[in-house]
Amino acid sequence: MFKHKGKLSLRFIGHYEVVERISPLPHELDRIHDVFHVSMLRKYRTDLSHVVPVDDIEEEKPMKIMAREVKVLRNKIIPLVKVWWQNHKTSEAT
Repeated sequence: MFKHKGKLSLRFIGHYEVVERISPLPHELDRIHDVFHVSMLRKYRTDLSHVVPVDDIEEEKPMKIMAREVKVLRNKIIPLVKVWWQNHKTSEAT
């Protein structure tokens, strides 16, 4: 299908099946997004410095809408909003 040369890396080609779910997310972690794009998945090597206590996770809350814009494509109109988030500087608005 794809040769080794070219722009696409072979590691991003194909479907990946979830073969086992170790356990569901604890209720305290419900606010963390549980869906990820396959390009974000990497082999994990255990490292205890990566463990974050649940109490240290702060919930992100929008504080203010900083700007609004409408992006017009050929056949789509996409509303864009710049949000200032709690616990972040205004320069870090997304």
